[in-house]
Amino acid sequence: MTTPPSRPLQPGDPAPSLALPAVNREGLVALEDYRGKTPVVVGLFRGLHCPFCRRHVAQLGITRDKLAREGVETLAIVNTPLERARQYFQYRPTRVLLAADPDARSQRAFGVPAIEFLPDDASPDELQWPQRATMAQLLAPRFDAAGELPKPLNIYEAMDALNKRDGFEPTEADRQILAAHGSQLTGHFLIDASGIVRWAQVEARDRPEDIAKFPSDDEILAAARAVSR
Repeated sequence: MTTPPSRPLQPGDPAPSLALPAVNREGLVALEDYRGKTPVVVGLFRGLHCPFCRRHVAQLGITRDKLAREGVETLAIVNTPLERARQYFQYRPTRVLLAADPDARSQRAFGVPAIEFLPDDASPDELQWPQRATMAQLLAPRFDAAGELPKPLNIYEAMDALNKRDGFEPTEADRQILAAHGSQLTGHFLIDASGIVRWAQVEARDRPEDIAKFPSDDEILAAARAVSR
């Protein structure tokens, strides 16, 4: 078994070998499928319990069409069991190709961290954001979800409010993923046709205030155009 990287993959690093069950088609999706053919943007997301991730997956369906015109494919990987993902996306379809990864293998393969929570009285020497942090650090920032909320809330309050706004009722599968991988961060990687990472974005890599901030269409397209020239 390949040892997971100790840091998020960076431009110049080889992308991992990864094969996962497809959500909105049959069979497996493998990163090797793109080798020698086309660059691909890979988005790694939390489970369906995360309303911020659900929104960005939907947005990637639009981004995907823009990337296709640049000769770049798009793949979104959700930290959700296959059947649950198929159930959800059957009623909320998206044009982006989806793969299910309930064990968060893809995040580990790309080195995207999950936060390990330490006691609030942990010493500064013990803390290293985002790998090791306190719950107080995570709860300090406030989010208004691009104006969707009546007032800024901490991350968990914001997620609860957005789920209620969406009418989203978590299933037992969603609750299990939240319990197992609730502190998992997200990432976006652009891999060229030779299998090398050419652009990377990791959620909240430098500070907790950047939780739930995803790259914009313009950022993703700029990276894709630089590779596809």
